[in-house]
Amino acid sequence: MAPQHRRAGVRRLAVGAAAVAVTAALASGPASGAGVVRAADPSAPAPGAGPAAGEEVPPFGAFLSSDARGVARMAQLSRWLGGTELRVGHTYLPGNRWSDIEGDIGFLEAWAKWRNDKDDRMLVLNVPLQERNEEGVRDDEVRHLLRRGAAGEFDHHFRALAERLVRLGIPDTVLVLGWEMNGTTYTHRCGPDPESWKKYWNRIVTTMRAVPGQKFRFDFTPSRGRDAVPWTECYPGDDTVDIIGMDSYDQPSGMSFDQQVKEPYGLQAQVDFAKAHGKPISYPEWGLFRNGDNPEYMRRMLAWIDRHKPLYNTLTDYCPHGVWQCGANPGSSRVYRSVLSGRTDGTIPAPTPTPTPTPVPTPPTAPLPPAGCSPVDLGNWVEYWLGGKLCLRFDWWSRND
Repeated sequence: MAPQHRRAGVRRLAVGAAAVAVTAALASGPASGAGVVRAADPSAPAPGAGPAAGEEVPPFGAFLSSDARGVARMAQLSRWLGGTELRVGHTYLPGNRWSDIEGDIGFLEAWAKWRNDKDDRMLVLNVPLQERNEEGVRDDEVRHLLRRGAAGEFDHHFRALAERLVRLGIPDTVLVLGWEMNGTTYTHRCGPDPESWKKYWNRIVTTMRAVPGQKFRFDFTPSRGRDAVPWTECYPGDDTVDIIGMDSYDQPSGMSFDQQVKEPYGLQAQVDFAKAHGKPISYPEWGLFRNGDNPEYMRRMLAWIDRHKPLYNTLTDYCPHGVWQCGANPGSSRVYRSVLSGRTDGTIPAPTPTPTPTPVPTPPTAPLPPAGCSPVDLGNWVEYWLGGKLCLRFDWWSRND
């Protein structure tokens, strides 16, 4: 089982994952959130549909581990993709103690260095909103904690995090606060008291934006579908949200990609909601899950991303979700690699033209030799350049006996 800081949500995702060996294959409505957003009936992208050669594509990356190992694996995954540049790094703060949420952990330095090595890179950081974030805290206690947060009791923890990120030279980090709040996994969930959750979010964003030097962007990221509560009921408002994300795995079992698009609070609903609120979209977490190795899902999700151009997307790359560090999904791995290999500078590579071969002349058939002449076999090409067969006359021998 991965540690909590590797990916929060592992409790929900771990069913069946423990049996899958990880290979070391390193070769709504209004801003208040009221109302229900239902999906339109879109014309979903055809399998394999994508951008044309030379067209700009959104930056992407993968979650490869929260700590410094994840940083090292970025270069390895890039090589596996034929040199495609991974412009998005993704990591998670642990949610065990408030000191974790303040960023008092060593691996942020490694990610800060990776981010600052190139100007066009983006660092995405998931931030829990409560300590004991995966300890199964009861709804009544969650409700009490949300009200304390809404009253400002926890502001100082988020101020400390903002100051640390600025000191590390990563003031433009994308912050995914309280992700998958519409579910039941985390102590930072919204369901027990949506109004207090929204007030709490707004206090956190206001507090972090007040830190000198910050340029943060705040990503509101529910899980796809209704889950425990409609995610629109948790939306805190346009003033404190910069990006509308969605964590979207290939689940539940038997659900097609078209259904994932069309379901209430699904992929199309996210796109429509973001457009109505003037926000870009993102996919901080996506990958395989309940339907196993599913190349069709992989093709369709990559085509959806290319079509709708999220600000960024990061595949969750470990079993059962991934394609590089997980040997259980070979078909999906081939699809992911074939689609994304060779993308450099944010563009689709133009196909390499197949050179037209220069026609090779066919040597003519040599005429029959004249009478009294014995032909010498020198091969077709020599005879072609000589203009015919070389022969020896019989009478030459008789004259020189």
